[in-house]
Amino acid sequence: MADIYAAIADPTRRLLLDELARADGQSLFELCSRLTMTHGVNSSRQAISQHLAVLESAGLVSSARVGRTKIHHLHTEPFREITERWPIPAKD
Repeated sequence: MADIYAAIADPTRRLLLDELARADGQSLFELCSRLTMTHGVNSSRQAISQHLAVLESAGLVSSARVGRTKIHHLHTEPFREITERWPIPAKD
């Protein structure tokens, strides 16, 4: 579970998860464009690719090749461990 915390500690990685939650199945080009146009993040493709690799190692993102393009998908299952460990009590 420690990998999840390290993965979401970085604001750029959280933005990548937000963008994949908004539209799952995006290429690196699409994610870089969305970060620049929507959030003003001007990181290089290599930096974004490294952020995606961290998210992938934490099990939050997977990727698959479609032709020459690598498509990234969001996986929220690892967050379930957190919510099951510290459940939010219902309001009175």
